[in-house]
Amino acid sequence: MSRIRLEIDGIRIYRPKKNWKLYFIIVADHPTEQDKMMVSTIPQEPFKLSKRHENEYFFDTQDLGSEGLFILSREMPADRELNVHIYLRHTRKSQRDLGAILKEIESGIAGDAFGIVTDIVGAATVPWLIISKKSVSMIGKILNDIPDRDFGFVSAFERFGDEFESQTEIDREKDFTGDASLIYSWSLDE
Repeated sequence: MSRIRLEIDGIRIYRPKKNWKLYFIIVADHPTEQDKMMVSTIPQEPFKLSKRHENEYFFDTQDLGSEGLFILSREMPADRELNVHIYLRHTRKSQRDLGAILKEIESGIAGDAFGIVTDIVGAATVPWLIISKKSVSMIGKILNDIPDRDFGFVSAFERFGDEFESQTEIDREKDFTGDASLIYSWSLDE
């Protein structure tokens, strides 16, 4: 069966400030249980943008073999659709425990959280919190209570249609609901 892969290739910030400590919160469909989703913070430490980056950062370069920031890899869903939300956040703290964010989400949704697992979608070191699908609507409120700056979210929902028959990777660029945009790619591995 085919595998699909999601990578973040780059971001652009549309604010005058030039120094950022950024991280992503990913919410994605669970690979085997239809009534569940997964939440993670990526990367494990916020990455820093300074004035020299000019409010743009690209994980993927034009070099041969260069890849973007790995988010997930999993088998193609039977319905050929995958729902993924990507939130962009900025912290002012010099050290930010991103695992604590998963714990805050877990305690905020209480009985709808099923624990933290690893190696569920191709990244052995990335922890994912398993939650019920019905609790996804509460994540936005929980994130509002976390004192980091919110750049909003992007829906990276993908319906893997005919365009994936002729090319194995498709790049997308979308605006966050805040002052930033995201460049990401979906790829298909046979």
